[in-house]
Amino acid sequence: MFKQKYLSIAVTVFLFAVMFLAGSFRYTGFFSLQVILNLLIDNAFLLIVAVGMTFVIVTGGIDLSVGSVIALTTMMSATLVQEHGWPPAVVIPLMLAIGSLFGWVMGAIIHYFKIQPFIVTLAGMFLARGLCYVISINTITIDDPFYTKMAQTKIHLPGGSFVSISVIIALVVVAAGIYIAHYTRLGRNIYALGGSEQSALLMGLPVARTKIAVYTLSGFCSALAGIVFTFYMLSGYGLHAMGLELDAIASVVIGGTLLTGGVGYIFGTFFGVLIQGVIQTIISFEGTLSSWWTKIVIGLLLFLFILFQRVLSARQATQKL
Repeated sequence: MFKQKYLSIAVTVFLFAVMFLAGSFRYTGFFSLQVILNLLIDNAFLLIVAVGMTFVIVTGGIDLSVGSVIALTTMMSATLVQEHGWPPAVVIPLMLAIGSLFGWVMGAIIHYFKIQPFIVTLAGMFLARGLCYVISINTITIDDPFYTKMAQTKIHLPGGSFVSISVIIALVVVAAGIYIAHYTRLGRNIYALGGSEQSALLMGLPVARTKIAVYTLSGFCSALAGIVFTFYMLSGYGLHAMGLELDAIASVVIGGTLLTGGVGYIFGTFFGVLIQGVIQTIISFEGTLSSWWTKIVIGLLLFLFILFQRVLSARQATQKL
């Protein structure tokens, strides 16, 4: 029998299919493999961030710092590569280490000082965004050959379609996220922690280590998304990725992850990101609508999915009784 816990993912996949088919019937040239691949090309950095955010929300937490960490990564990368001549082979691992450390510190503060994740990550958001402007208030353009090559390289597929290197990185992150969530001890601990932290403690699970690891992973994904975003924009700027944390949270929720924690799937988040992408593409094909309609539609979908989750949770509680 179809497990009820997979119902939210099924709804997400069905919604994506309906939206894509609606666009295909309305617009000439919409129904093609390249359009789907473009959704991944344009949203690779969001997909990477959303994977890390999924783990955080599954534990019952939240991470509002991800957009600012992306901006900080672009600024630091641009400064070190463009103005100080550091090689990308040094800069990229350094950015990943800094992002992971940033997440580790927030996770440690959340756990050991018993402060709400919303407050701690909000402080992290302001800190990272502020550091961007300490570095520079202007855009720093990158013309390093490695970054330029990464931005321009196309991986051709059968049928004349193509993807960027950023898409390959994003898909590897998705695959790694699925593996961690469902085939490792850390993944089992994350779901147990999201179900009930008190029960996890009573079972002897490493709650502190798990919670800190989740925010470290989110920081790593944010830094990696920042590197991919740098490939995409070929610049560093303090206003990069403004509001991206909300897009990531929306993708995770639309993908079927419960904001209360304990339930969530990377596969659902993947389609949550694609739904945002297909909405943007439909608006682009329409040509007469403002880009703000993307936010309006995503807001309506969030309301619907939160209500759906609430109804589903109430139904499951009734069945247990």
